[in-house]
Amino acid sequence: DLIRQSDGSLLNPFQQAKRYADSLPNSQRPRWIVTCNFAEWWVYDLEHPNDDPQKIALANLGREYDRLRFLVDLGNEHIKQEEKVSKEAGKLVGLIYDALLKQYLNPDSPDTLRSLNILCVRLVFCLYAEDAHLFGSKTAFHDYLAQYPAKDIRRALIDLFEVLDTPINQRDPYLDDTLKAFPYVNGGLFSRRNASVPTRETIIIPQFTEELKELILTDASDNFDWNEISPTIFGAIFESTLNPDTRRSGGMHYTSIANIHKVIDPLFLDELKDEFAAIKAIAQEKQRLQKLDAFQDKLASLTFFDPACGSGNFLTESYVSLRRLENEIIRLRHNGQVVMGEFANPVKVDIHQFYGIEINDFAVSVATTALWIAEQQMLQETAKLVQFNIEPLPLKAYHNIKEGNALRMDWKEVFEQPESNQRESNQRESNQPILADTFLYPDYIMGNPPFVGYSLQSKEQKEDMLSIYVDEKGKPYKTAGKIDYVAAWYWKTAELMHGLRSSMPAKQIKAALVSTNSITQGEQVAAI
Repeated sequence: DLIRQSDGSLLNPFQQAKRYADSLPNSQRPRWIVTCNFAEWWVYDLEHPNDDPQKIALANLGREYDRLRFLVDLGNEHIKQEEKVSKEAGKLVGLIYDALLKQYLNPDSPDTLRSLNILCVRLVFCLYAEDAHLFGSKTAFHDYLAQYPAKDIRRALIDLFEVLDTPINQRDPYLDDTLKAFPYVNGGLFSRRNASVPTRETIIIPQFTEELKELILTDASDNFDWNEISPTIFGAIFESTLNPDTRRSGGMHYTSIANIHKVIDPLFLDELKDEFAAIKAIAQEKQRLQKLDAFQDKLASLTFFDPACGSGNFLTESYVSLRRLENEIIRLRHNGQVVMGEFANPVKVDIHQFYGIEINDFAVSVATTALWIAEQQMLQETAKLVQFNIEPLPLKAYHNIKEGNALRMDWKEVFEQPESNQRESNQRESNQPILADTFLYPDYIMGNPPFVGYSLQSKEQKEDMLSIYVDEKGKPYKTAGKIDYVAAWYWKTAELMHGLRSSMPAKQIKAALVSTNSITQGEQVAAI
């Protein structure tokens, strides 16, 4: 039946619902519209606007209810399950951390705590790697350690870490067969030397007890599936678990996935999804496929920067969101066909598009590991789509997250990596001028900088503010000491935008930072 609208037009129920859906913000638009005429359900999938609706007879609903399963919002349920598993993983890491700490001779020394943090990161990666079949067998790490008594596990881990850090063609030819079976991991995760302090050994490993062995082999390996964690929030939970201050306060703090999307959706994701939807609606196949290829190249060209990245949850969720879009492109291009003969990896989006600054050295390690895990998980999803095994190892070396005080650094230094910059190579090929001091730049700046009111700032934080809010002569403004700490990231963001725009007039950088409303009202507004 047609329903007369307030503007006099006549629309059927679907058209009326579609008009309403189109008026909503992108982040609130539904994927499905369902109508019912008391005899049938008609299900319209807006992801496939040219398809006829699915029809489900009410008389058959008892047998066909699975076709309406999307109505219970399984996506949300999946996120809740990931959060639950990630929190359980955090608790496990806390137990392992406490048990290991007791085994160190000097438990309070900085070297001990640094070594313990790195050891926990490595153990978690190994537990994840066996569950994700990165080590071949799902029990490879478990079985390797299980063959040793507790007193020999320290030596077994030292040997394993060395093997994981050594390319296969450079290994001892007389290696034990169990060790020989492990792949080369690379990426610096198992490096024997600290990248920032090359003269120092990376890690001190203590002796193990029977209780520790049981905790790792039974609780953390046999009884837990690390492949189900969400790298977006697990990184933050992992850091919280191993951060002494947070542990003392009993807190486990992280930005939820839903809140991350309140920043990244309007910043870039809604626009990309709209562009993708428009491409999918193109009727002419050749033109649609060309647009899909160009859109995938666009996704692979974008760069993202979090100048207060912590354990990397904004970067990780942004990476996962881009890869999900890319996987949908791959699904449409591949169209369910089994790959025959020579196989080319269809993935173009890369973790090297994501940059960050973090003051805590351990958080840098956690953020890097979270991105590696996210990369492996998304490769697994791609492999299912193309029905072909994509080799996940060795990991790519990844040094885009810089350790340091973001308020004392020149942010352009984060991106000055000409030797690995694809854009420079593209500029050379197209005979475009190459800017000597801006080889790379972010398309989007985002994050959740620390909140500290001006009356609560430490001496060092006050000095940070006075070093940033300065006039043309380098002198601090009189009001600089009365501004909340988070506002410093706005100054630095604007400074980077202005500095790049002066040499690249056509470049537009967009930014979104989580902040308290104190900087948008009262006496701070004029000062900022």
